[in-house]
Amino acid sequence: MDLRDQLQHLFPDHKETEAQSNSEKNHGLWMQQAPLVCKYEKRKGKPITIIEGYTGADADFKTLTSKLKKEFSVGGSFKKESIIIQGDYRDKIMEFLKDLGFHVKRVGG
Repeated sequence: MDLRDQLQHLFPDHKETEAQSNSEKNHGLWMQQAPLVCKYEKRKGKPITIIEGYTGADADFKTLTSKLKKEFSVGGSFKKESIIIQGDYRDKIMEFLKDLGFHVKRVGG
């Protein structure tokens, strides 16, 4: 029995609001109003996609990074307030983040 079931037993008349259902859609990630910046660079001749501007906790950074890596089956990491994904996946990452509910801004060509 999870927490939701326990609360339902305590408060049987309570109806779930849209904001509560959106938090499930976001998979527990902290949502921000400012847009995330998605840009492309080449380092040592290899393409990478960098996502900057996320102001969540380190645990949220790790969760978001792992979701992106699993979704696109690529390597990556998070360092110094940015998420680095190997390869040029700007368009796909932007769509994925928009589906999670983030505002995303593309920087560069």
